[in-house]
Amino acid sequence: MKRLLMLSLVLVLGLARAEEDPMPDEVRREAKAALDKGLAWLASQQKDGGYWSVERFPAMTGLPLWAFAGAKDPKYAAQMDKAVAFLLAKAQPDGGIYVPDPRRGGAGLGNYNTAVCMMGLHATGRKDVVRAIQKAREYVASTQLTGDDEHTGGFGYDQGGRRYTDLNNSGMAMDAMRRTQDVEDSRPAGEKKADLNWENALKYVENMQQKDGEDKGGFVYTKTPRGEGPGGMGGGRPPAGGRPVEERPVLKSYGSISYVGLLSLLHCQLKRNDPRVVSALDYCGKYWTLDENPGQGEQGLYFYYDILSRALNAAAIDEISQKSGGKVAWRNELAKKIVSLQKPEGYWVNDNNRWWENDPILTTSYSLIALEVVLGMGK
Repeated sequence: MKRLLMLSLVLVLGLARAEEDPMPDEVRREAKAALDKGLAWLASQQKDGGYWSVERFPAMTGLPLWAFAGAKDPKYAAQMDKAVAFLLAKAQPDGGIYVPDPRRGGAGLGNYNTAVCMMGLHATGRKDVVRAIQKAREYVASTQLTGDDEHTGGFGYDQGGRRYTDLNNSGMAMDAMRRTQDVEDSRPAGEKKADLNWENALKYVENMQQKDGEDKGGFVYTKTPRGEGPGGMGGGRPPAGGRPVEERPVLKSYGSISYVGLLSLLHCQLKRNDPRVVSALDYCGKYWTLDENPGQGEQGLYFYYDILSRALNAAAIDEISQKSGGKVAWRNELAKKIVSLQKPEGYWVNDNNRWWENDPILTTSYSLIALEVVLGMGK
């Protein structure tokens, strides 16, 4: 009888573990090995100044820092220390973390760089970066557009200048502000806390979601007239190459920006069963694939993997329903896909350079963060 009880207990515990960790052991081992190899390669690429890739774009250091922080591997403490020091040195008097660029109204992609760096610094959990994050939150909050038009509640690449917004920059800002909101608890007494106008942010995101047609539930990148959108990393669209400004027809949705939209809805604290969230998930299931960034082909493929992992993880779903009626265990499939694309040296790279994805620092960082999410190490 005692042996029977023990056997039952073992079976129950085994089933509970299987429910908690549905990823097959072999997939988990391969994903962890790819993660370790990728981190080692990334560590070897850090410049003497503590940055990666391009010094004038701190986000290119914020992303690797985020990946190392998620791995929680003490052997990379020195690389993280140098990266933190570099990012803190790029903090500007206005709180933003960027390199000034007079060609962009004084800031070099100030909002985008600041948002990414905030998330990288916050992921470290270090107390000595809290004040910098608090100031960065003030900067990001100040870049949210006010007014009464389609841009209200959204964000562009920089503070001030012409009136421009897009969902990618807006989503990054919302992501950064939600992820770092706990630092407000330690803000000095009497100092005003920094936050977004989340009601306006939600209205902006809603306006970017398709309400009907084949793309119902998906999101568009921007509704700015053609030719006005600047380019950048992370799934945006480049300028139209000097063509005259013209009214743009209704844009089609595509994969990566629709996952940005999904994550943004969740950051606006909509519930999983909210019709807007349900519609977004329906779109993602309808166009599910890991062979391309739906609607963009190879363009932005690794950002697609990164944002897909974080959005579905935030939605707290283990499987995504497909148009055919089947379901996909997305963590398993994404892990296998990313592992299959790793180069023998340990990095990832996209042959298509749109959105800077032929820079292996960028694509390797995206891949590592996505692997950490599917492995339960990040969010």
